[in-house]
Amino acid sequence: MHKFIFKRLGMMVPVLLGVMFIIFTLTYITDGDPVRIILGEQATEEDMIALREQLGLDQPFLVQFGRYVGNTLQLDFGMSFASRRPVFTEIIARFPNTMQLAFMSVLVAVCLGIPLGIISATKQYSIFDNVATIIGLLGFSIPNFWLGLMLILTFSVQLGWFPSSGFDTPLHWILPSFTIGVSSAAIIMRMTRSSMLEVIRQDYIRTARAKGQKMSKIIFNHALKNALIPVITVVGLQFGALLGGAILTETIYSIPGLGRFMVEAIRMRDYPVIQGGVLLIAITFSIINLLVDILYAFVDPRIRSQYK
Repeated sequence: MHKFIFKRLGMMVPVLLGVMFIIFTLTYITDGDPVRIILGEQATEEDMIALREQLGLDQPFLVQFGRYVGNTLQLDFGMSFASRRPVFTEIIARFPNTMQLAFMSVLVAVCLGIPLGIISATKQYSIFDNVATIIGLLGFSIPNFWLGLMLILTFSVQLGWFPSSGFDTPLHWILPSFTIGVSSAAIIMRMTRSSMLEVIRQDYIRTARAKGQKMSKIIFNHALKNALIPVITVVGLQFGALLGGAILTETIYSIPGLGRFMVEAIRMRDYPVIQGGVLLIAITFSIINLLVDILYAFVDPRIRSQYK
């Protein structure tokens, strides 16, 4: 197991270098002059040249990228063009809110998706299956930003049950988590259904039924355990996707998270913030994938025996 973990950590290095190169290249070739945005339209050419030299934007591409990689290895993401504060400090102050939102959204998705998938699979072609399928299709088709606005209008403006902005109390967490958790729940439900349908047709399930085992015990002790591997994979991928997908939701609900901060940075052409935010999301996504691979060993004894 230790060799596997160190091997996966080593494989993360070229992945993160590739992410750094791509995001740096995209920000380098993007239209717009951050110096002009910082100084304003009334700035003189001399002031712009001096600030461009101060920020190192007058250097060639490879020189800028090399300096960026070297500083990043020292956890120095540079200074924000807009606030003139360290990017690492700004990101770390907001990242916990984004992680909390993503975690609670995955929790909502798992609590909705797995039970619906199990019911849909065990009662195939029944009214329960049809209803679960319709709910899954609706959840997957509805855009997050539209659902968020509808939830605000319904539960905040008209009913007054939940606050429409902020992220301070548990009541603030419900609507944002449900907004981005619904689409993930639909994906998890479809994967759980297809995986369960494949498992419950196996011979050992029929043998358990023939021995008189309770249906609930067959489903949870035998079928679900063997159907969890693809479901865990989807849950891990959805958790990583929600870190980036939370950008619109944080903007709609005015949540002081990394996503909203990056939207403002894109508007201001604040390249160090964009690069640092994307890199942190990539690191988190890679760690989540590693944890998912380790979790396989605890779910499936066959995988655990390979590690031994």
